[in-house]
Amino acid sequence: MLKPLSDRVVIKMIENEETTKSGIILAGNAQEKPQFAEVVEVGPGLEVDGKLEKMLVKKGDKVVVNKYSGTEVKYEGEDYIIVKQSDILAVVE
Repeated sequence: MLKPLSDRVVIKMIENEETTKSGIILAGNAQEKPQFAEVVEVGPGLEVDGKLEKMLVKKGDKVVVNKYSGTEVKYEGEDYIIVKQSDILAVVE
């Protein structure tokens, strides 16, 4: 498994399907890049002035991320994105 360092988070984008008013289903790749993701792994946190800052997200959280942030990675046939915690805008509850 990918284990992120520092304040980085491994996420997997959640594919959305959308139905148009006329009933046509648009696959996830026919739409704008989704912003919802699931947290797969979380780094230990960022050390600032000798203290480890707490990570605000945890494995399994559903989150909203900046549209074009992070680094795309393919690992064992799956697509992931590694982002900094600051690229995560919100946790979906």
